[in-house]
Amino acid sequence: MSVPVKLYVYDLSNGMARQMSEQLTGRLIEGIWHTSVVVYGKEIFYGQGISITPPGRSHHGKPHQVVDMGETSIDEQTFDDYLEDMREHYTADKYHLLDFNCNSFTNDCMGFLTGDSIPDFIKDLPADFLSTPFGAALRPTIDSMYRRPTPGATPPVAATPPVARSNDLGANPQLTASLLQAVAAQAQQGSSSSSNTGIPATQSLTAPLHICTNLSSFHNLLKSHRVVVAFFTSATCPPCRVIEPVFERLASEKSAQYSSQRPVFTKTDLGSASASSLSAEYGVRVTPTFLFFLDGKKTHELKGADAGELRTQIELLLFEAYPPHPHTSLSLPAVRAISFNPILFQQVPPLDTVGTKLVTFIDEYPESDYPDSTPRLVLKQSITDSLIPHLKSTQPGKDASSPSPKHTAIPTSLLNTATQTTKILFGILPPTSLFPLVDLWRLLVLKNSVSSWALAQLSQPASILELVLDRAVALFADGQSKPLPKGFILTTLRFLCNLFCNPTSRLLISSPDWRNKLTTLMVSALLSEDMGVRTAAASLAFNVSAVIQRQRVDGGNVDVGVDAEWEIELVSVVLEAIDREEGSEEVVHRLVATLAFLIRFSPFYEAELSPLLSVLQARSTLEGKLAPGVCGEKGVGKKEVVRLVKEVAGLLCPADSS
Repeated sequence: MSVPVKLYVYDLSNGMARQMSEQLTGRLIEGIWHTSVVVYGKEIFYGQGISITPPGRSHHGKPHQVVDMGETSIDEQTFDDYLEDMREHYTADKYHLLDFNCNSFTNDCMGFLTGDSIPDFIKDLPADFLSTPFGAALRPTIDSMYRRPTPGATPPVAATPPVARSNDLGANPQLTASLLQAVAAQAQQGSSSSSNTGIPATQSLTAPLHICTNLSSFHNLLKSHRVVVAFFTSATCPPCRVIEPVFERLASEKSAQYSSQRPVFTKTDLGSASASSLSAEYGVRVTPTFLFFLDGKKTHELKGADAGELRTQIELLLFEAYPPHPHTSLSLPAVRAISFNPILFQQVPPLDTVGTKLVTFIDEYPESDYPDSTPRLVLKQSITDSLIPHLKSTQPGKDASSPSPKHTAIPTSLLNTATQTTKILFGILPPTSLFPLVDLWRLLVLKNSVSSWALAQLSQPASILELVLDRAVALFADGQSKPLPKGFILTTLRFLCNLFCNPTSRLLISSPDWRNKLTTLMVSALLSEDMGVRTAAASLAFNVSAVIQRQRVDGGNVDVGVDAEWEIELVSVVLEAIDREEGSEEVVHRLVATLAFLIRFSPFYEAELSPLLSVLQARSTLEGKLAPGVCGEKGVGKKEVVRLVKEVAGLLCPADSS
């Protein structure tokens, strides 16, 4: 007789993931999923070991979603025997929030009961999270919560986890720590009657290992992942105990290095009765045995505890599955010497003069043009009596003991008032009168608290960034019929450059909407006739490319969120801007650096960018900038620029097509 099987899905963040994930990670995460198996009138889940409660009566409350997983023909006694077997593997001391959690257990159970696996949006959440810069920064913090204690040492008392560097974790690292602690505690609680609600000191697996106890679960992994490395072990095998920590370290190392490809490392205890069908299918009779799979097919088998050979075979498998980028073997000293630090515009104008000029512009329009709720006088006072004094007080002074102006917080109430003032003035004043206001925002976002606040508003309608950027894009669109207001365009580009002082500026790149808006502005500004506009646009393009290059270098194969079409468009316009630039060696320098960052390590290089660069004759274009009269009377002359141009042309650009 068949019995229905349900999957109960809970959100451990209680909605906070959906609210905050884009701000923190650059992508939307709907929830932090906890799952339970519901079958035979009971709910089974893993936290403080394996717990069983009546359906919907666990400490997690009402499920966020119930998924019908079909039916099972396995009788209840057989499943109970399976659970007893699993209790030896799914113990409280092995729990890990990312690597070995409730969903690992649920997926194993589903394989045993139905031959199916849990939905991908649940199964792949840890890998998706770790592929973001925020997730990568937070990984050491999470691991420290589940660190394997030294044998014989007194287990440490659970404590609030240490937090990674604050500049990696956004504007509020303490909030991040609190949320993480709350989620972890909620995840690892046992049943509702359990009195232990803290996070114990554990002997958790420190590598991203999947425990496979049945053939169905293993088959599901082979279907969903290109690379699978399987470790067959036994509790009574001394060589297994020797090689196990080596395997765990390799699993952790290679999973981080190939995070976006998500290779899988599994461990199967042949002492488990349910593992007999798995070992029989692949003829595993001795331990330790390692099997290597690519695209579902076994490619190699290794027996014995040879650590060197194990590493070699794992590296060979990953090399075959994911050949390294062709540029990794190139010696590029000039490119490597380029700093990832953003180009910022930090010069402070006479603030009283800026305020006076803006007030003059406001006074040019009658009182009747301003809303009744916010008269003209109030708008002027918000600038002269509030915003300007705060900016002046946070500029560098003679007192070396005073806090750095970059890190000096500005009250949120002042920012909200300044935002409301900006919205009103953008609705009344023309762009030719708005540039002093944008220039004040340029200085404001140099402060970490303000740039974090501004970037956190990206999902809100009519944010400061949207207001300024959309107006600049519209002005270029109208540029054929109206002269461009240089002051507004210039201050907007510099304002956008300064936003990149904050690490969370990567959200501007990972979000397709914001990335496309930035690109639209850069494409127009890079080809402007005005030298100042081109310089600022080249700086913005460099900042964008530096974010991408940093993530590709630091994150290995991390997905930075850009697609081939976008990269082709930006590379094309940068190359055109280099070709057209005749007046500024500095612009050429920034654009060549931008080009180098875009094409080096690009996953689209061989298929899309290399043919494009060849057709556009990129090599000749770059080398041509060194000729007399092409960029200045003698051509590009600075030694570091000459070296960079030659290196990018000769090593990163293919030969021109005839």
